[in-house]
Amino acid sequence: MILTKAQPGDEKEIRSLYDKVTESMQQQGLNQWQIGSYPVPGMAEADVQAGRMYVVRQGGRIVCAVTVDKEQDAQYANIPWLFGVKPGCFHRLAILPEAQGQGLGKQVLDDVEEILCAQGCDSLRCDTMETNRRALCLYEGRGMRRVGAIHYPPDESRNFPCLEKPLTDDCPLLPVPMTPAFRGGSLTPWGGTKLKDVYGKAITQPTGESLEASCIPGLESTDPTGMKLPELIRKYGAKFAGKYAGKTFPLLLKLLDAKDALSVQVHPDDAFAAANENGKLGKTEAWLILSAEEGSQLVYGIRPGTTREELRAACEKGAAVELLLRRVSVKPGDVCYIPAGCVHAIGAGIVLYEIQQSSDVTYRFYDWDRVDAKGNKRELHLDKALAVTDLSFAGDGVPAPDAPCARVLDKTFFTLDLLRGDNGVQLPEIQSFAFFTALDAGLTLTWEGGAYALRKGETLYLPTTCPRCTLQGKGRAAMSMPK
Repeated sequence: MILTKAQPGDEKEIRSLYDKVTESMQQQGLNQWQIGSYPVPGMAEADVQAGRMYVVRQGGRIVCAVTVDKEQDAQYANIPWLFGVKPGCFHRLAILPEAQGQGLGKQVLDDVEEILCAQGCDSLRCDTMETNRRALCLYEGRGMRRVGAIHYPPDESRNFPCLEKPLTDDCPLLPVPMTPAFRGGSLTPWGGTKLKDVYGKAITQPTGESLEASCIPGLESTDPTGMKLPELIRKYGAKFAGKYAGKTFPLLLKLLDAKDALSVQVHPDDAFAAANENGKLGKTEAWLILSAEEGSQLVYGIRPGTTREELRAACEKGAAVELLLRRVSVKPGDVCYIPAGCVHAIGAGIVLYEIQQSSDVTYRFYDWDRVDAKGNKRELHLDKALAVTDLSFAGDGVPAPDAPCARVLDKTFFTLDLLRGDNGVQLPEIQSFAFFTALDAGLTLTWEGGAYALRKGETLYLPTTCPRCTLQGKGRAAMSMPK
């Protein structure tokens, strides 16, 4: 180890080192440090006295100084870190200009990691100025990952990218805020604007679907760095997705806004989809009604006693099929289970949360005789739809229980828990991974060493190795997991 703790009496030489590094930065057009302003006068003395200042000595002089500790700047609290509940940091890494370019920085960072591991840290965090290319190259070359940026007064316009890396094999992975993908416009002619108006989603046109956590090709959700969910799974493997690492990702989470009624449709099971849709998964899903205009209804199965032949004949006539549809009224809080084979349609005026198998296979029976601007009707899939329809299904929506944490569904492909954070409620234990969605504003998820304040409608991906979390706040949340 080349780093040693600075000793009382080293302060003057460290301040001189800071000044020389600052002058070198200024000559390169880099205003990250300012003599007399930053590093703050007295900072070196405080670091030496606290035992957190480390130096490298060559030929009797100090050529490098760095502060190593567990202290994080207040701005770090707003960064969506991925690694660790016991982070350590380094600050103010300064290398004498004539000692730079000789590999000293890499050796120092090796020692920094060793020091932090000895202090019980499981991860490393730091920041540097966006224009400090040399530092960024050094840090990223050591395997650090950029995640967000912070700003320091007085010049809030300057970006300081934050970087991190795990230090231990058992370093936990933290909740990941998901940026959704959207399906709107002509792809969801029934969609409205409530995804933006109520949940603040970044849509620019009427949109039916916000794919909150998705591995669907071309519609993948992303983390705050822009990395797609499938890439995250490949990169972090079983620590991120449990037994589903390296396998077909099983679930898809959406928020849907039905300004108008959706088409009457049905989904295949796994066996039919595998045989007829190039090996895709089937589609079993469930809905949690978030809002519903007065009188809102769902199509939820076929009227009892209807035969397959009668259903085909009615579908071939178009609107005649409406007489065979089983309709149920719904209200906010109702939970509806839609197994593969259940004929269904979301009615106008409904916004809902949908957890489903990760599949985009849909067979349409009927689309209310709607036409587009060119007078064309949407494609129907009558033969496949009739082949997979379960004529016996006749379920009803179930009101969600009023409890701090209640498992409202425990089915073959997924579970659904509803939570209320009034007095703080611990989340259920994660099975492989989980999707956690804030249904109201004012909710915060907390865990050892960290917290995240959620926006209404925002979804977090909870990895396999995520620390146990607690929900705080007055609102409701939903949590879905694979079986």
